[in-house]
Amino acid sequence: MHRAAVAVLAAMVCLAGPAVAQQVALSGVAGGKALVIIDAAAPRFLSPGQAHQGVKLLSMQGDSAVFEVNGQRQTLRVGDAPVSVGKGQAGNESGAPQRIVLTADSQGHFMPPGQINGRAVQFMVDTGASMVIMSASDARRINLDYEKGRKVAVSTANGSVVGYQVQLDSVRVGDAQVYSVAAIVLPQPMAFVLLGNSFLTRFQMQRNNDQLTLDRRY
Repeated sequence: MHRAAVAVLAAMVCLAGPAVAQQVALSGVAGGKALVIIDAAAPRFLSPGQAHQGVKLLSMQGDSAVFEVNGQRQTLRVGDAPVSVGKGQAGNESGAPQRIVLTADSQGHFMPPGQINGRAVQFMVDTGASMVIMSASDARRINLDYEKGRKVAVSTANGSVVGYQVQLDSVRVGDAQVYSVAAIVLPQPMAFVLLGNSFLTRFQMQRNNDQLTLDRRY
């Protein structure tokens, strides 16, 4: 997704807006700029002093950046675990409707950062995939004991391969977290984790030009 020589990372925080939590991800740093993803939209470089969609980059030091969102300051460091700031996120945790709004990249793909079992991954939305699909190397990186899963034959562009069907404890994109999600682990390398229908069918999906909106159904 990012071809520049930046560290692709997953320091994600939910920063409270006036009514709805705002998601900000620090995806990397390069050349004195921060690569920022706001509400799962396309990544954007910000220089200190610049603002976008109400998120202002105040300063940077090493792999850390200080942001201001609706008057609140938050320091993000690449690789940090998610944190919550303000009242907006608490409302989501108490059962408020969960919505994900994604913006397509220049190639028309929806590429949200997210988490599997609390570990950061890079997704690509694939409505043609029946399940979440990942490579064995990604599975090992997130400490998923996939070899205990059920062996299944999977047809790919390069022929039939043997994969492992597993059950993920949780899959998170933005403020929406889904539990007990079916997935398949394949032996071949993959650039992204395919976000398939075992996650997507939990949502009502609507596409409008380059935006995809997912509203939680159950």
